Order: sequence, then structure tokens, then C-alpha cells
Amino acid sequence: MREIVSDEAVLGGAPRLDGTRIGVTHIYRQYQGGTSPEAIASNYDDVSVADVHNALAFVFDNPELIRDQETAEQEAIERIRERRPVDPDEFKQQI
Repeated sequence: MREIVSDEAVLGGAPRLDGTRIGVTHIYRQYQGGTSPEAIASNYDDVSVADVHNALAFVFDNPELIRDQETAEQEAIERIRERRPVDPDEFKQQI
């Protein structure tokens, strides 16, 4: 079973499965969407059901850390949007 690790050079330090770029929140979001741990594991090469359960346990054991990470992600998205405003009408014309 893979350990949960954090490294500022990978995913901005977000907790992830060791040896991968799969963040624990990526796994958790799929689980929240109704995907079973078995199906989540099958979406990735070399990720076991035990790895998925370990990631989910990490999320459930560290809710404050996960909330802080999600807040930081949302703030980053907002900063990007502020720097690159898009006129909704112009966007519709491009589609």
C-alpha cells in the first residue's frame, strides 16, 4: 500500500499517493461523486483498492488540512480569473 506524502515540488505540496501525481482529494472527489473504491483504483495504473482506502482514510482523518487545501485551490482559481477576465458574450461567440 502506498504512503501518503507531500512534496512542494509535486502538486504544490498537496497530499498524494507516493510515487504518483494522484492527490488524495482527486480520489476523494471521485468517491464523493459515487464512484466505488474499486472503480477508482481501476481508473489508474498501479493503484490498488488499498491505496484508495488509504487516501480516503487520510482525507477523513485530516478534514482541516483538506479544507485548507480546497480553499487555497479556489483562491488560486479566482486569482487566475481576475487576471484573465472573459466577456461571457465573447466566449459564446468563440464556441
